[in-house]
Amino acid sequence: MVVNTALQEDVDAIGISILSGAHMTVFPKIMKLIKEKGMDDVLVTGGGIIPESDMKELKNIGVGELFPPGTTTTDIVKYITAWVHQHRNF
Repeated sequence: MVVNTALQEDVDAIGISILSGAHMTVFPKIMKLIKEKGMDDVLVTGGGIIPESDMKELKNIGVGELFPPGTTTTDIVKYITAWVHQHRNF
């Protein structure tokens, strides 16, 4: 549903918050669907309780920056804004 809605709404980014430990299931599934739909210009980012080794593996499959608990909203917004300006045609 997330990917289909992102496609319909022509979003710049998808942000996922995961505190359940399901990050190694959720993020790869989203990345697979993003690639299948040709949405290579959409940032997939998120945060939660994600071990550093898992963050590295998720970044290797194309997930953007991942933010641990306590990250300020300002830092997240700065990252997404910079990414969008760099990767989208404005």
